[in-house]
Amino acid sequence: MNDFIDLTGASGATYRFRRRAVAGDHLPIAGNFALVTLVDGKVTVTTLGKSNDLSRLVAPTEPPEAQVYTRLNVARAIRTSEHDDLAAAYPTAEVIEH
Repeated sequence: MNDFIDLTGASGATYRFRRRAVAGDHLPIAGNFALVTLVDGKVTVTTLGKSNDLSRLVAPTEPPEAQVYTRLNVARAIRTSEHDDLAAAYPTAEVIEH
C-alpha cells in the first residue's frame, strides 16, 4: 500500500493522509485519521475519525488488512471541518471522534 493517499471530501477538496506503520507509533498531536483497505487497486475507507491525540490510536484488528493513515491538523476548526467533509463523502465509513 502507498505511504500517502488522497481522499476527496464531499466538497471536492482533496486531503492527503500518510500511512502509519503502527497506530500507536505517532506523536501526541491532533489530527484526522482513516482506516483503509486496498483491494484490486481500489481504496476502501472503513473508518474516519478525528483525535486530539493521534498517539492514542489503537491498531485495527478488523479487517486484518486495514491500514491507518493520519493527517495532522492542530487547529480544531480545520480538523472538524475536514472530518465533516470526509464523513459526508464516505457515508458507509464508521465515524469516530477521540
